[in-house]
Amino acid sequence: MKNKMKILFFLLALFFVSCSKKTESKVAYNKGEMIISTDESFKSVTEALVEGYMISYPETKITVVTNKEDLGFLDLLNDKVRISVMSKELSPEEIKAYEEKVDMKIIPAKFAADAVVFFVPKDSERSSVTIDEIKNGLQSEDKNFVFDGTNSSNLNFVAQKLKKQPKDLKFSIIPGSVNVIEELKKYPNKIGVIGLNTISRPYDKGAENLREMIKILPVMDNGKSYAPDSEDLKEMRYPFTRVLYFLTNEGNFNIANGFIRYSCTQLGQMIVEKEGLQPYNIYRREVQMR
Repeated sequence: MKNKMKILFFLLALFFVSCSKKTESKVAYNKGEMIISTDESFKSVTEALVEGYMISYPETKITVVTNKEDLGFLDLLNDKVRISVMSKELSPEEIKAYEEKVDMKIIPAKFAADAVVFFVPKDSERSSVTIDEIKNGLQSEDKNFVFDGTNSSNLNFVAQKLKKQPKDLKFSIIPGSVNVIEELKKYPNKIGVIGLNTISRPYDKGAENLREMIKILPVMDNGKSYAPDSEDLKEMRYPFTRVLYFLTNEGNFNIANGFIRYSCTQLGQMIVEKEGLQPYNIYRREVQMR
């Protein structure tokens, strides 16, 4: 009887180990499903990286949802998404909330240099904008700066750069970055504010059409002009350069961390570059001559 019981326990143990291994095998960096939250301003580069990852790993399914940056961060804390794409510098309170709810130290995975850009319609006589004009304009009742929405990444970032709270700024809103571009010509004295990635894709017809409608304004600071181009982004000279990064609530190396690693490797950085953004991790090519 005792021998039979031992055999039974042994078989049960094998069964549970087998089930455990099968469960674990379903979760890996190269298979499974997850959701990524991104602000509209970084949607294009996020989708491009997701497409590349799913081509490399056909057993993965990644869904990209568009949400305001602040709301995407809250969804990450509440386990509604596995990754949130961010640009703003988190406050001490937000860092504390992340580390308490996710139960991990916060480690931003930086992958691209993007920018907030200021623009006018193509036929506008204005050719640049100064830092002082931006500061003063965002305190004026004229509300001459037009953003794509409240709590958008663009508004949050500009407010941080000016050391202000978004609620303390005065501005106009046209919901959606593309709408800001298409409708700004109705308001000739105003300046539009969008994320570079909205128009940065060099070989995309839609982005090309949007670029043809506007004039991007260099930003003047202390008498020097800076443009949101590859050189000024690479050297972080453009005053409104921002670094995009991933946050995840995944504590092990499964699909989320697999995607993050992919995005920061050479292949992912090539995708970032093709999106017209500046790769954060720059790979030097060395050629040996013999």
